[in-house]
Amino acid sequence: MANSIARTLSPGRQSSLDGAHGRAASVARSLGWIALPWLVPVACAVLWVLGSHYGWISAQILPSSTLVFDTLGSLASSGELWMHVSASLSRIAVGFTGGVVLGLLLGGLLGLSRTAEAYILPSFNAVVQVPVLGWLPFLMIVVGIGEPLKYLLIGHAALVPVTLSTLQGFRRMPPAYLDVGRVFRYSRRQTIFNMVLPSAVPVIGTGIRLAFTKAWLTLVVVELVASSEGLGYLIVYGRQLFQLDLVLASVLIVGAIGYVADRLLTLLEHKLSPARLA
Repeated sequence: MANSIARTLSPGRQSSLDGAHGRAASVARSLGWIALPWLVPVACAVLWVLGSHYGWISAQILPSSTLVFDTLGSLASSGELWMHVSASLSRIAVGFTGGVVLGLLLGGLLGLSRTAEAYILPSFNAVVQVPVLGWLPFLMIVVGIGEPLKYLLIGHAALVPVTLSTLQGFRRMPPAYLDVGRVFRYSRRQTIFNMVLPSAVPVIGTGIRLAFTKAWLTLVVVELVASSEGLGYLIVYGRQLFQLDLVLASVLIVGAIGYVADRLLTLLEHKLSPARLA
């Protein structure tokens, strides 16, 4: 029956139907890929709501979602949440920016100079084997527990991935591109800005995203140890008072800010990709 109906359709009508079906299938696949990453978070949220509602999980272990969001609303309405968020964001802005700038400069130097790589890279690799928090006791003695301590540790966390990704990005350019530059008699500056940097953008972008993740984690941990304000302080303050709703509310804010920042960095990486620069 379907075949007889299809034979009665004109070729133009049949092709338009096939095109509509193809577009519908493409949209369905796109929606599926968009929804797929949210399956696990939504499932966890549903289990949390059901577990707290039916008493499957003790409130002393995991507070109800209603209580957590009520706590979030109270923090937001009182202005306390914005104070802690602004303190954390200002620290990450200073430390992360400094670490990224120094990492780009150092990675570019190592990528462009074999001599600098021979002198600096072995020592750099030895130093970065020490975890970021391994420097915490030493820096607390040297600079105290004020803001410089947080800036230095956040900057260190961002410096390492950016430096290594920049070095790798500068070295990954195909030799044939350099040959083309020699044919066109590019100067060293033209070679760097017109050929090396555009080809290194994807690797550097990935390194910056990883650097932000490490810097954000370091910020929260440092605020847990040595701070009187910030999201990390809010977490440890809730633990000290045995207010798990406050702890979970702070953790949700930390995760939300980190996710939004990662998405923004991803969009920036795509905007600066070689295909868009061309």
